Amino acid sequence: MTLHIVKRDETLSSIARMYDTTVASLTAANQIGDGGKLAVGQALVVPPYGAPGRSILVNGYALPGIGDAALYGALPYLTYLTPFAYRARADGSLSDLADSAMIRQAYANDVAPIMAVSNQKEGGGFDGSIGHALLTDMAAQEALIQNMLRILSSKNYMGLNVDFEYLPQQDGPAYADFLRRLKRRLAPGGYQLSAALAPKTGPEQTGTLYTAHDYAAIGEICDLVILMTYEWGYTYGPPQAVAPIEQVEKVLTYAVSVMPSRKILMGMPNYGYNWTLPYETGRPARTVALADAPRLAYENFADIRYDQKAQAPFFQFYDSNGAEHIVWFDDVRSILARLTLVQTYDLGGVSYWNIDRLYRPGFLVLSSMFRIEKVFD
Repeated sequence: MTLHIVKRDETLSSIARMYDTTVASLTAANQIGDGGKLAVGQALVVPPYGAPGRSILVNGYALPGIGDAALYGALPYLTYLTPFAYRARADGSLSDLADSAMIRQAYANDVAPIMAVSNQKEGGGFDGSIGHALLTDMAAQEALIQNMLRILSSKNYMGLNVDFEYLPQQDGPAYADFLRRLKRRLAPGGYQLSAALAPKTGPEQTGTLYTAHDYAAIGEICDLVILMTYEWGYTYGPPQAVAPIEQVEKVLTYAVSVMPSRKILMGMPNYGYNWTLPYETGRPARTVALADAPRLAYENFADIRYDQKAQAPFFQFYDSNGAEHIVWFDDVRSILARLTLVQTYDLGGVSYWNIDRLYRPGFLVLSSMFRIEKVFD
């Protein structure tokens, strides 16, 4: 695979001539908008893309409001499509989810639909008290399991993904027991079980996001484990890369030491953040689609730079009101660097959070490196 970093005064035409390709091919591959404007420092993927290596599993989380273009653009690159998410309530009941259209499209594209269940509260945000209630009240837990089995069957899902976050520290053993019980109940239907886990770097790591996620136990129980290797840079945090490669590697190093590496799907963020400077606690950053980041740089006369330590691109600019901004995002360079970790650590594959905003260049990097496994092949 060939990558090109745009230099000052280069155009799509000059780059196309350089690689004996066409402007149309470059434009389509890199989702370049009308006018063909390029930011200095922008990373482009250049066709042709080369022969892929071994096959991997690829999951994509999708929210109910995903547009057709994003969904159809992602499906060829997925093994699993996971509509997110049914919300579990403390009594074991489940919220509704507008997932039927996504399930139909998944099957039409040889992609396995996976049901996701979370302990999010109404209106968003994870609630550890909901998880605690379900892990300690066995009647509520049984109701939850029965409701999940009912939806798995009625909606024709092929597996279940559990995303319980911010559980109380003491609930770690109960969470593992719940997953073990769930695995037994799913077995007669042939359903796959996966769990989304916080990015831990060791068993001693503290904090409500981490302590109840026992990597060794959950890795033994589940068929697959999705590591949420992102959100170091997050909405309410200080500016930094969303998934700095050195932090991702710390998580993977620990994970492969306590669970089978081929069970692991490494989380891949599909977004960036735009922070206003100076950073102020409590002031949120704005989410940026990866395809939009170079356009934002161009429109604000900003050069895109690349942080070698984090393996992530960023740029800074002043808006029309004189406020300074910094944007951290992903491009084909950072995606290539992180996907190389799949080979280094012999992982089972990757999981995208989320596919709601299409970034075609990233999928082209993925498919140039790996064959995407399809469960219906």
